[in-house]
Amino acid sequence: MVERKATSKSIIDGELLVVLRERSSVYQCHYKIDGKWQRTSTKQRDIKQAIEVAKDIYKEAHWKKKNQVAPITRYFRDVAKTVIKKLQDALDSGEGKAVYKDYITAINRYLVPALGKYYVDSIDWKAFAYFEEQRKKKMKGKEATKSTKFTHNAALNRVFDEAIYRGYMVEANRLVLKAKGKASEKRVEFSLEEVTAIRSNFDAWIEKGRVDTIELRKLLKDYVEVLLDTGARAGKEVLDLKWAHIELREEKEITNTGIRVEPDDVDDRGYELQNWRRNRSVFIKILTGKTSKKNGVLIGRTALGNISTVKALEGIAERNYGMTLEEVIRKHPQDAIFRYKEYQSKRNNKINLPVKLLPPTDLVKLFRVYLEEHNLYIDPVTGKRRPPYCLRHTYATLRLLHENTKPNILVEQMGTSLTMLQKHYSHINVYKAASQLRDDNIRSLIAVSNKIDEKYEYREVKKSKQTNKKVS
Repeated sequence: MVERKATSKSIIDGELLVVLRERSSVYQCHYKIDGKWQRTSTKQRDIKQAIEVAKDIYKEAHWKKKNQVAPITRYFRDVAKTVIKKLQDALDSGEGKAVYKDYITAINRYLVPALGKYYVDSIDWKAFAYFEEQRKKKMKGKEATKSTKFTHNAALNRVFDEAIYRGYMVEANRLVLKAKGKASEKRVEFSLEEVTAIRSNFDAWIEKGRVDTIELRKLLKDYVEVLLDTGARAGKEVLDLKWAHIELREEKEITNTGIRVEPDDVDDRGYELQNWRRNRSVFIKILTGKTSKKNGVLIGRTALGNISTVKALEGIAERNYGMTLEEVIRKHPQDAIFRYKEYQSKRNNKINLPVKLLPPTDLVKLFRVYLEEHNLYIDPVTGKRRPPYCLRHTYATLRLLHENTKPNILVEQMGTSLTMLQKHYSHINVYKAASQLRDDNIRSLIAVSNKIDEKYEYREVKKSKQTNKKVS
């Protein structure tokens, strides 16, 4: 309830007041509607005139409510700020969903610039068409995908929900939004041959770099190796990892070869040759990303990294700490993994200063440079660009196509859903079934005999009068 001040006068007890604010000579009208206090200026300096204006405001507000019109409204941008704060507070408390970040981006980047100056209850189809026009300009003329429109519509509905809750608009004024954007296109990946080229060319490319870029180029190589080996999402899922999130595993495997070796000395017992494999791998606890929370609780997921990931992590540990991977995990558990040594030289006055480990800020750009310099950036089939995220799609494609990995295992490893796998990788089933779809046996069976049964031999058919009749 509004606090009664010496400068306020009650007109209807508990329902309507006029208030003179501090450092102001103009009276405000405070009135209650739908159990919530609203306030607006009377624009009057005289108390008697302010009271009459307040009564009119109060009557008009209740008339609007009765006739399904918002009794008071606000600009869209003001309501949007409240929504953004609520979403951010939910994220900060750990209760928010990952999609809240997308809503905040949609509101700040697309909705407020286009709709901010509208009253929230006046946004009609004409205003929405203007928003869509502005969105297309921001996207450089491209049509938004259906999923992008779903996100933007959901963010807009959040603003509408807040406006209705606060009495700034009524349900009857809400637009019924439908997403009819273009369907998401098939995601591009790298072929097996292209993956080989990406991995093989890295060392020579690193050596060609300027001396102050060598460490960052080495880190990019390790980053790419981990993405290709784990299927993790490029960006925060990997870049937020700490050494404490790594669990090193080694499962020795001994295989008997059946080959016996006779010793040269007097001992004639001999022995059988054996193959030893260390089978080193790591379990990675991924705590950031789309699937890091469930019902507001931080759960993360555990992904497996094979020998490529182990070697990449060993390289980082050796370069940054001069230690083995085991030592770094034990001694520096809270350090971020993907860091590189700051370049030191007389030119930048860094000689003899403690070496800093820096976070990478331009791996996406550097990856593009590397691919462009090796004719790998543009997919030759679709003509699309291939950012680091394509390494995740490459991982899934290769596992499904060449390793016959079960989809339910990939769901856990990649932190995705079976629906998403079926949606984006269903084309792989045709490749997997290629051997079964080949018609070698059918063609051989057809070619067994060239003799045609007499009943199928050519014969001239005489046309009858019935043939020429029209069918009714």
